[in-house]
Amino acid sequence: MHATVSTNTPRYAKCIEVSKRIRWDTERDVIRGRSFDTEHKFLPEGLSLIDQMGSLSDSEGRLLSQIQGRTYANMFGLVERFIGAKMLEVTRDHALGDQVAFEALIRFTDEELKHQQLFRRIEQLTSEQMPDGYCFLPQPNDVADFVLGKSTWAVLALTCHIEIFSQVHYRQSIEPDQHLSPLFKDVFFFHWKEESQHAILDELEWARENSRISDDERDAAVDDLIALVAGIDGMLQQQAVADTEYFAKICGRRLGPDEIAAVSANVLKAYRWQYIVSGIKEARFADALLGMIDQRQAKRVFDALAPILQ
Repeated sequence: MHATVSTNTPRYAKCIEVSKRIRWDTERDVIRGRSFDTEHKFLPEGLSLIDQMGSLSDSEGRLLSQIQGRTYANMFGLVERFIGAKMLEVTRDHALGDQVAFEALIRFTDEELKHQQLFRRIEQLTSEQMPDGYCFLPQPNDVADFVLGKSTWAVLALTCHIEIFSQVHYRQSIEPDQHLSPLFKDVFFFHWKEESQHAILDELEWARENSRISDDERDAAVDDLIALVAGIDGMLQQQAVADTEYFAKICGRRLGPDEIAAVSANVLKAYRWQYIVSGIKEARFADALLGMIDQRQAKRVFDALAPILQ
């Protein structure tokens, strides 16, 4: 039996070509023997929203950006755990079919494993430069079990959302900021280069899944997507509290209850922007989603998102 070739084969082939051309190694190309310099910010204001915290000094704002940056790296390491697992699963659909698509998705999975290793390395390096007491609460395997328990359509929608907002974050906020840690900036430059192909593959696989499911299955999948976003928001709420407590402990002065509450609210707002709102508002994702669901389903999604979007 001959392997089939789909109309999207050239797009999968292009992803393979780019993947081969930009291939990088964590230690040789990204880390290069460097450590983090805490005299630099880790995240730009466009992601950290530190500029909206008027009560913090410059050094305190820089420290809070470093805590958020550490969580940002850990969050990407976490989501790539379930992304890699799901992509390995959908790759099987091409195993005896389009071999170009099969290779593209195998490469995707391999790169996601490398990214997990990269972000574990970043956690190691940040822990060497920052005081004890930081805690990243979400457990990657627990989160992966929850996410992978949902329909493939919903998981691919969430994955596409994540890959697209990672592109937006780098292009619009990280790349233009000349005051970030050079090492932190390089981490997300190299990450961005491979994620650019992943976002294309996500779109192809999500559209393929959408074309094969029934209307009833899609309706249930919309509810799954809403549940996934709610789960992520719950995770962000917990981490915002933990990061605020860590900041209050190490910032060098006593913060009053009102200031702690204000910092916590701003950190949660930043995390919701980073991991939910910035992707939902990106036209590339919104157009793809709205092209697959009807008006009634879209209303369910945006009604559920309303408290977060506000």
